[in-house]
Amino acid sequence: MIKLKLITNILIHGLIIGYLLFLLFPLFWVLASSLKSTQEIYSGLAAILPKKISFEHYLSVINGQQIFRSMWNSLIVGVLSTIIVIVLSVPAAYAMVRYKSTVNNVILGWILASQIFPVILVMIPLYILLRHLGLTDSLTGLTIIYIVWSIPFVLWMMHGYVKSIPLELEEAAVIDGASRLQVIYKILLPLLLPAIGASALFAFISSWNEFFFAFVLMKSPSLVTLQVELARYTGMEGQARTGPLAAASILATIPSTVLFLFMRKWFTTGLVSGALKG
Repeated sequence: MIKLKLITNILIHGLIIGYLLFLLFPLFWVLASSLKSTQEIYSGLAAILPKKISFEHYLSVINGQQIFRSMWNSLIVGVLSTIIVIVLSVPAAYAMVRYKSTVNNVILGWILASQIFPVILVMIPLYILLRHLGLTDSLTGLTIIYIVWSIPFVLWMMHGYVKSIPLELEEAAVIDGASRLQVIYKILLPLLLPAIGASALFAFISSWNEFFFAFVLMKSPSLVTLQVELARYTGMEGQARTGPLAAASILATIPSTVLFLFMRKWFTTGLVSGALKG
């Protein structure tokens, strides 16, 4: 029995390690390619690790392309859209859960329906609307697009999290003399921090990785976002400059990775479990 349990644990851990290696291999391959020289990349050798580490592609990206300007544009749009989406979605989700009405069902139906339509279907009316407002080649217009695009899913996420918080916690706080604002800021917000962190990370990553809206709306080279800048490393016939593209991709993953490491303490489960026991 003990031997069977040991074998089972070994198999489970082996599968987990194998799955992690499967997920991390593309990133490792891109990192290795970014450190290879141009001659080694196009030599046809199948080696994964570089024979000699070279930083020529990073220097080429930093000196010859506006990678940092595009990263700054993506950062501005991503941060602003994320803040506004969270500010709008959290109180809206709370109102939908605690103040039930027939309108809430309509809103939930709209949220689900909005995720069905393809991006190309809504791009044309959005482009016409932004053109009349003079925001087609503007970071402000792109931020508005990302806000509208992210709110339905974030609102759906927050709706589920708020619904999981027992109403008895609020009622107990009210009995103890807490006002509605005190209940929200001292009881609900601490419990919702993991949900807010997960929703904010989703909204930021969605805007950071988005390509189609930015490609259609942004025309000025000084206003392009990161994903549009990365697309310039691929030629018209699909021939990519592998080394610079790999180096630029590694640089592009740094902000989102840092954000995840900074916010990982928020991703704590079980904050509500045991709150009503006693």
